[in-house]
Amino acid sequence: MHQTCNSQDATAHDGRVLKRRLENRHIQLISISGAIGTGLFMGSGKIIALSGTSIILVYAIIGFFVFCIMRAMGEMLLADLNMGSFADLVHHYLGPRAGYILSWSYWLSWVVAAVGDVVVVAGFLQYWYPDVPTWLPAFATMFILLALNMLAVKAFGEVEFWFGLIKVVAIVLLVMTGLVMVATSYTSPGGVTASFSHLVAPGVMMPHGIVGFLAGFQIAIFSFVGTELIGTAAAEAKDPEKTLPKAINTIPVRILLFYIASLVCIISVISWANVPANRSPFVELFLLGGLPAAAGIINFVVLTSAASSANSGVYSGSRMLYGLSHQSQAHPAFGRLSGSGTPVRALMFSGACMAIALTLLFVIPDVMTVFTLVSTISAVMIIVTWSLILMSYFAYRRENAQAHQRSTFKLPGGKVTAALSQLFLIFVLCLLALEPDTRSALYVMPLWYIGLLLAYQRRAKVTARQLAAGAAAS
Repeated sequence: MHQTCNSQDATAHDGRVLKRRLENRHIQLISISGAIGTGLFMGSGKIIALSGTSIILVYAIIGFFVFCIMRAMGEMLLADLNMGSFADLVHHYLGPRAGYILSWSYWLSWVVAAVGDVVVVAGFLQYWYPDVPTWLPAFATMFILLALNMLAVKAFGEVEFWFGLIKVVAIVLLVMTGLVMVATSYTSPGGVTASFSHLVAPGVMMPHGIVGFLAGFQIAIFSFVGTELIGTAAAEAKDPEKTLPKAINTIPVRILLFYIASLVCIISVISWANVPANRSPFVELFLLGGLPAAAGIINFVVLTSAASSANSGVYSGSRMLYGLSHQSQAHPAFGRLSGSGTPVRALMFSGACMAIALTLLFVIPDVMTVFTLVSTISAVMIIVTWSLILMSYFAYRRENAQAHQRSTFKLPGGKVTAALSQLFLIFVLCLLALEPDTRSALYVMPLWYIGLLLAYQRRAKVTARQLAAGAAAS
């Protein structure tokens, strides 16, 4: 029997309830923060170097399909408000085995991503304090985020709201700075004049041919990890009928402003040939703009971006573990809530796993190598997550045709759009096999899924034995 884990009525094993305390501004900024990660601030330079100005097309294509997946998820969540998250949807429509695999995988993806982001925070803090050992700010950041998440869900909402606001303001300032520099035909000390003509100059569209264009998808997909957070946060929204559609429908606007407009400005001011592959192009643009504290400002913005991503990981991981407990797929202790309505034990377990992983990370000398690896693992898992959301949509259309007819928030194009989105995800998964740094993570991932299937079968046998013993005793 299916039990919802995050719904308004979701009651913990001790009678406490997971509360809807996130307001509209929290939901909006959580979904914005999910769409702006360290991938945009730090990874965009490498993508521009690979794909040239076709990177704008890459982000537009990925953004379109992510929007379609989120619309499919939104339609299903609003069709039954007892469905508190996309994990509930998969469990309900595809069965407990698929729900088990999705939830544990999503939990691990956020644990892995949070660890990577915390290490990046430590690296950025060393910009100001080079003598401080890396492990100290890494562990300090992790414990601060865990403590904030233990207070109440509103504390998470507030932290994410301000982190998100810093990122939004930074990107708006970047776009405005870029537009002013283009309007005044600003010429840099290196002799480059800011102009939109840099976008269409000969040889800049696909400088490395179709292979470079396709390679852009591999890295760009990391930037969109976390967009589905809208579905997790929806369970704790005060008014999901209004906040969820609004958050999903503004995804295209956010992609236009945060990704496409910022990349257009960067290429127009710096020109494709001068965009650094190993540094943040955001820093380069502000430096060209003549802002003396540009490096420090952007360092702070990217630091908060990484902290925001880690904060999202701590939040999502604990909620997924709480849901697993209520579906009898994790220990019952993880289903208990504190007096403030927060799944503290699930948080503590996730935090312990993160701390263990954090200790292992410092055995490997090159932190950024580890970050690339964990980002790839997270991306593979998110592709699987999005695929399961789409498969749930097909099952929902078969089993719940009346709900689809009644829906006021239908997926445009219905099954055709969902099928095209599924094909696109398979295409991106295949692209991950092209590059050595993403290929290794792709090859390791099947072991995780095989392990999960074995764990599920073992748990199913134990449950069956307990039920048989209970029936015999009665």
